[in-house]
Parts: sequence; structure tokens; C-alpha cells
Amino acid sequence: MARFRLKSCITFIALPLLLLIITLVLKAFIPEGSPFHSSGEVKVKLDRPTASQNQWDYNKKSEQTKMNDPAQSDREAELESTLRKFPPPNYYLHAFYYVWYGNPRFDGKYIHWDHPQLPHWDAKVAQEYPQGRHKPPDDIGANYYPSLGPYSSRDPSVLEAHMQQLRTAAIGVIAVSWYPPSTKDDNGEQIDDIMPSLLAVAHKYHIKVAFHIEPYKGRDEFNMFTNVKYIVEKYGEHPAFFRYRTNTGKLLPLFYVYDSYLMNSEQWATLLKRTDSSSIRDTPYDGIFIALLVEEKHKREILTAGFDGFYTYFATNGFTYGSTQRNWVSIKAFCDDNDLIFIPSVGPGYIDTSVRPWNFKNTRNRINGKYYETSLSAALESRPDFISITSFNEWHEGTQIETAVPKTGQSVYLDYLPNKPTIYLEITRKWAAIFGGERRRWQD
Repeated sequence: MARFRLKSCITFIALPLLLLIITLVLKAFIPEGSPFHSSGEVKVKLDRPTASQNQWDYNKKSEQTKMNDPAQSDREAELESTLRKFPPPNYYLHAFYYVWYGNPRFDGKYIHWDHPQLPHWDAKVAQEYPQGRHKPPDDIGANYYPSLGPYSSRDPSVLEAHMQQLRTAAIGVIAVSWYPPSTKDDNGEQIDDIMPSLLAVAHKYHIKVAFHIEPYKGRDEFNMFTNVKYIVEKYGEHPAFFRYRTNTGKLLPLFYVYDSYLMNSEQWATLLKRTDSSSIRDTPYDGIFIALLVEEKHKREILTAGFDGFYTYFATNGFTYGSTQRNWVSIKAFCDDNDLIFIPSVGPGYIDTSVRPWNFKNTRNRINGKYYETSLSAALESRPDFISITSFNEWHEGTQIETAVPKTGQSVYLDYLPNKPTIYLEITRKWAAIFGGERRRWQD
């Protein structure tokens, strides 16, 4: 009996061991492309320009970092631990971002926070409203007060805080208001020298950066080519530089072009039509060029000009044809018929009476987040290719989703009460998930 038990035990041990050895041998002969092989990656077949490759790159890069650098510093490990608390960035969700702010500590003076109160174009009306510049830090050119105070865009701690807020909101791409290095914004400040620092911090948080090209002085089709070439050559190889793969297999950068209507269709066609000898198309500097849609007639003009799509920018529902939410479904239909990209722009509200004291008619109350959620719902109804947010931090026009705090002093400021300073980041995060789910459903 004891001998029988010993044989039984040996049999029970040997049989599973034999099966394990056979399994391992067979697995070694299964090709990597086989449907039985699992690599942990999900590849999606694309039938229109999308940002899925950027999402895949983010996941792949995270895994490679873990494998190639097991001995991360405590700081890097802490950052990765923090990022794991939030969903991955949604690279179809873009936010307009401004780096034009300055303060005495980093810039020697206040920049943009001291924005002037702009006079009305009618001299008689202008006399009825205050004029002059704001005087920070208590009096700033905004109707809300930032939780970071009147900060500098050159402050590394501010860039860090902004990227953390963007990740909290699941925003994947920031579209940075940009002027060429040889030009300055309306406050006389250069923007381009901040870009290397911004790209570096954005990369830490797996956020991509697109360029929102402003109507700089003297902008035309020829220096646009020069400036796009400059952007691609200087920043195009940075891992935070936003590109996405088209249905032709090209991985191209995306450029928003503000106030594109200031140049006529013929000028743009010189740059954007393949039929022109000086075109940027099919060169190393080609891209996806998105025009600003303001008036209804701009639809045909943008198409004729050779743009790849349009966005609406303004956070004021009803302010323009493009920003009127009830028009978005028909605008998207026009885009679908003409192989264009549609990017509606949503915002939490609008108020700019701190810098345009006469412009109260365009104020849009936030209604404790309801205005924002209504805008996001309207955008989704149109089945857009991307959604853009106006804005992360355009404080002058009160469209920011950046955290704000109650502030009392010589100026009276609005705030987000009774909600938390993070309310608009939380709403964005919720709708980023909804948008992601809807996109998957549309593709099925």
C-alpha cells in the first residue's frame, strides 16, 4: 500500500510538470504575429486622421521607461505614482494655453496682468467707461483671480502646477499661443523663448504641445512657410511635439491658425494647395492646418484656401456663426462632405469687462458649471474629430478652467463658489471620459 501511494505521488507530480514543459516548448514556436500571441498592445485600424498613435506612443513609452530605467529617482517614482491616479491624457481633447504672463520676480515687471482697459471704438461711448492700466498684484486685468496669483509663465513651479492641473483634467494637448521669435505680442513681449521649458515640463506629464499661430505683424503666405519650417526644425523632434497619423499614413503636426480670415483664400492657397510651386504640401514641413471659422461664408473660403479643417475658438455661444452651438451639427456635415476636420471650441463661460468694460453684452454666466457642460454636450452631438477648450488660462476674457480663488481688495473679483477651485478641471475630466467612450462607439 505504501509503495502504491509513493507511485501515485510521483505520477501526480510528474504529470503537471510534463504538461508545463510541453506548454513552454509550444509557446516558444508560436510566431509573434499569431492571434495566440499577446504583447499587451492594442492596435487600431484608422480610417481618418486621428491621434490614436499618440495614445499608443504614450502607453508604449511608459512601459519602456519602466523596463529601461528600473532605478528611477525618488522624484520620478513619486511623479509616476501621482500620474497613475489619473486617467491617461485624451489626445483628442485640446486646450488653448497662454504663456504671455509675467511678474517682477521672473520678468522684472508685470506682463499682461497689468492689461489696459481698452476704449470702445465709438469715442462718445468710450467716455462713459474707465480707461488706463491695471495695477497688480491686487488689481489685475481679469474678472477672476488665479489661485497661483499673478504668476510668470517663466516660473518653473507654475509650469509644473499647470501640467498637473491639465493632467487632472485628462487634457492631452495644449495649443500654445505663439508668435515667431522675430515678433512680439501686443504687450511687446517675445513668446518663443519659453517653448523649450514648456515642452520639457509637458513631456514629464505626457502632455503634447501644438502651436496656435497668432496673426503676428506682417503675416503672409511666405513668412508663414518660413515660420512653420522654423517650428518643425526646432521643435519637431521633441517627444512632446504633437503629431497624429493621417489616413494616408503620414504623421503630421497640427497647427491652429488664429484670425486666418485676415489673409484671403488666394494667399493661403499659395501655401496650402499642392498645385502651387511654393506650397508647403509634401515637404518636410507639411502639416494639418486648422483655420478659424467665424462667419458662415468662411466655410467655402477655408475649403478653397486649402486648409485641412476649422475650429471655432470663441467661448461665447451666439457671438459668431462658428461659435453658435446650434450650427455645429451642420458645420460637421459640411466638413464630412469635403473631407475636412471639425474642432468645435467649448468654454466654461465668458466675461472680459475687466479689460473691455463696455462689453457686458457678450458675458456668458458660468451657472456653476452648467454652461460648460451644455457646451461640451453640444460639441459631442456633432461627433467632432477633436474638441478644443477655450481656454486653460485666458484670464483676460474669463474663459479659464485653471483654478481660481475668492479675492477681496480694491477690485471685486468673481469666483467659483460654492464649488471648489478645481470644479472646471473635474468637469473636464468627466467629459474627457465621455468623449473617449463616444469616439469608440462611433468607430464601431
